[in-house]
Amino acid sequence: MSGPVPDLRTRSPEAVEQMDYPDCDLEALHRTYRGFGVVNPVVAGWQLTYRRWIRPLLDPARTVTVLDIGSGGGDRPRALARQARRDGFRVNITAIDPDARAHAWATARPAVPGLAFRRATSGDLAAAGERYDVVVSNHLLHHLDPESLEGLLADSERLAVHRAVHSDIRRSPAAYALFSAGAGLASPLFPGSFIRPDGLASIRRSYTPDELAAVLRPGWRVQTQLPWRNLAVFEAGSRHHTVGRSGQTPGHGPASGP
Repeated sequence: MSGPVPDLRTRSPEAVEQMDYPDCDLEALHRTYRGFGVVNPVVAGWQLTYRRWIRPLLDPARTVTVLDIGSGGGDRPRALARQARRDGFRVNITAIDPDARAHAWATARPAVPGLAFRRATSGDLAAAGERYDVVVSNHLLHHLDPESLEGLLADSERLAVHRAVHSDIRRSPAAYALFSAGAGLASPLFPGSFIRPDGLASIRRSYTPDELAAVLRPGWRVQTQLPWRNLAVFEAGSRHHTVGRSGQTPGHGPASGP
């Protein structure tokens, strides 16, 4: 049952995702991580993101470094590592998340060449002076309060040698209705998970393009992408910028889900 579409004219940052509770049901959380491998290829649009924003920076003559912030259960960086290898490129992907539950799940899966998981925040890495050719995240922006979002963007500016791309949901009634119906029909694929309720909460928390543009730091821009995606894009070296305070940005498990 899809249920009625709520009023989505304004963002609902008070909407709570079950996965964000530190005492949420661990088995349901694990089922959700498992389900992300099915859901994200359908809703997250990362094939387009990879082809337009990441693949042009890959170089067959050298190993390119990628940082995935808020990697959750790790399905997204695993898929990225495999895609780059199929295309004939060498990548070293560092996937970070401070959530112990997400880190434990991700590191318990079979290893993928060129991919390492670390329990850390973007602020930890920025403070250590680490640099990566490309910085990415999936479904992280809508989780962050204004201070944490500012910190994530400032950290990304310090961490990215070439480009940062943060991909998130674009709020719309159509996205809400279709995800509600589709996740309901697909619920036998991930029974007892948080995917449907948390996905709907994520859409309510997410930004429209104008809303996101209004909260980005100077030097960032919003690119829209199918299906119902907002990309916050920063091109390093495109301007002289002053990097602000490094934030201890959260990287919750749900950042890799809907």
